[in-house]
Amino acid sequence: MPSYACALLFACVSLAAQPFDTSLYRAMRWRQIGPFRAGRVTAVAGISGNAAVYYIGTPGGGVWKTVDGGVVWTPISDSVPVSSVGAVAVAPSNPNIVYFGTGDVSMVGGSVNMGNGVYKSVDAGKTWQHIGLDETEHIGNLWVDPHNPDIVLVAALGRTYSKSNQRGVFKSTDGGATWGNVLHKDDITGAVDLVFAPNNSKIGYATMWEHYTAPGGRAAIESSGFAGVYKTTDGGENWTQLTEGLPTGRLGRIGVAVAAGGQKVFAIVAGGGFGGGGGGGAVGGLYRSDDGGAHWSKITQDPRIQGSGYFSRVFLDPKNSEVVYVAQTSLYRSDDGGHTFISYKGAPGGDDNHALWIDPTDSLRMIMASDQGATISMDGGKSWSSWYNQPTGQIYHLSTDNRYPYWVYGRQQDSGSVGTLSRGDYGAITFMDWDPVGGYEFGYIVPDPLNPNLVSELL
Repeated sequence: MPSYACALLFACVSLAAQPFDTSLYRAMRWRQIGPFRAGRVTAVAGISGNAAVYYIGTPGGGVWKTVDGGVVWTPISDSVPVSSVGAVAVAPSNPNIVYFGTGDVSMVGGSVNMGNGVYKSVDAGKTWQHIGLDETEHIGNLWVDPHNPDIVLVAALGRTYSKSNQRGVFKSTDGGATWGNVLHKDDITGAVDLVFAPNNSKIGYATMWEHYTAPGGRAAIESSGFAGVYKTTDGGENWTQLTEGLPTGRLGRIGVAVAAGGQKVFAIVAGGGFGGGGGGGAVGGLYRSDDGGAHWSKITQDPRIQGSGYFSRVFLDPKNSEVVYVAQTSLYRSDDGGHTFISYKGAPGGDDNHALWIDPTDSLRMIMASDQGATISMDGGKSWSSWYNQPTGQIYHLSTDNRYPYWVYGRQQDSGSVGTLSRGDYGAITFMDWDPVGGYEFGYIVPDPLNPNLVSELL
């Protein structure tokens, strides 16, 4: 090597090895600039008989908790090195024990939020311990035995862009110290939903979904392939696929709900070839079984009651299993066992609802998760708490202009774009300091460097 090249290489290496002067940024502190409206919530949980305490899981902001019925929300998992949450559950027999699974189940704009397994708290969320299943990456649901908080089952969807055997239903009987893969199909099919009969810890149902996107392939949220419903009668040790009356062929995501006794079961099915917020085709829809899954029938022809890869969840009123909720672009409710539905909460254009928890002791008390945050109702849905107190919005891209004080621009998932002052006019940056800007959720939004009144959007 020529001497000048050696000298140049030495100079570059020496320059690269120079440490940054920390005094340049030591005084800088992160601060919240908004927008003060919530973003997508993927999981919700509450405590039976307690109207004040609730937990939410978000795809980019970790786990949050309220102790005053949704007036104030506080982040409680900042010590955890993963921010994407797919499932949250409170142990019914000991509310100090809380589990959450990381890696939410979605693919928005071709991107995914990966996780690293399951976390557990024994002090109501003050501290957390990582308890394994590191390679599952996406967890759709988890269940804690109502009589024994050490018995936990996890529905793990697995990796999106590579094949892996860390998929399916996992069970622990020692509080997460060890896990067994009790339901496994192959290296591209994982579990996405999991429920047990409220009064019988032996009878449970799980749904499996083919979840793998090859390089250059179609986005997983729109994928179709194998999907099926499985049943256990021994607490999750053994599982049997249920097929009689359920659709076959290439399907999408399936969600399940079960009533007390374990015999009345509902499945919301996404048909093949659908979009993220669209219908599921002719085979998609709500199916019901009254004999423990031995036979199924499609219970409604309502075109709104369809599954999708983005949300396929169904929930039952714990006091009346003929009251059925389906999470879709609105939250739909049926009072006749799933035959007819009304839009119960949400804009028909798409609040995009994901999860619902109803207090087993009081059906009037519930918490719902949507793309616009979590809201709580104490009166059976007549009124709901605000989602303008959760600064959890997912901002896809950021830009700034050259004004003083400068403005910050971004696009928020499912809530449109926003521009906000970097320094508030009222002593703090509040909702009065930010405004909607042209454009929707995806892509870039960039102001003209010479004229901030001109804003360009790139899709």
